[in-house]
Amino acid sequence: MGTGSGLQDKRVVVVGGSSGIGLAVAQQAASQGAKVVIVSSNAERIQKAIECISGEAEGQAIDVSNERALATFFAKLGSFDHLVFTAGDSLHLHDLAATDLQQARHAFELRYWAALAAVKYGSPHIRKEGSIVLTTGIAGQRPQKGWVIAASVCGTIEALTRALAVELAPIRVNAVSPGVVRTNLWQTMSAPERERLFESVGKSLPVGRVGEASEIAQAYLFLMQEGFSTGQTVVVDGGTVLV
Repeated sequence: MGTGSGLQDKRVVVVGGSSGIGLAVAQQAASQGAKVVIVSSNAERIQKAIECISGEAEGQAIDVSNERALATFFAKLGSFDHLVFTAGDSLHLHDLAATDLQQARHAFELRYWAALAAVKYGSPHIRKEGSIVLTTGIAGQRPQKGWVIAASVCGTIEALTRALAVELAPIRVNAVSPGVVRTNLWQTMSAPERERLFESVGKSLPVGRVGEASEIAQAYLFLMQEGFSTGQTVVVDGGTVLV
């Protein structure tokens, strides 16, 4: 194993860790002996998340799109080993003509600017051989009609990952790019709509189904532990980019 291997007693900060992929990352890291710190804007969800993590976990409710709040949080936190950023609100997919640009800017606030702020204020506290894992999505590589904003955000995060890997070296910086995963990202849809989406997308994929948060989380754990990749985007998409 490389020098960066193992999560035992490592301190892992998961921004967006109270649900979905972030929560799955927190659960798996804690189960491997990491001390997990969940950061999210919803105090109630954080509490529920901590209750379902077996291992050492604490949480902090802050507005992750507020730069000052992130700066204060990291200043108080002290040193840690790995920063994972999975925060994002539910997706709004529209044709360009129907796209509300104000809402589109908000998507960038949470998925790009908040990620950048978390890295800006978090990276000075990351210990030697630590890492950062950001979150993008296959919309950047494989956009569909109506995905202009989603694709833009994803492409930006991939470029940011490469730039940060160069700038922050020797801290390693990578990203995970999930395909369609069964999470609350799709909560703007009704339950039947959601199930129809999951079924139709799943049928179109080589693996025959959509992903589960626990499967995607394994990619984050790999990137935190293996010690040698940087500037990479790991695609975990059930073969979406192939079809």
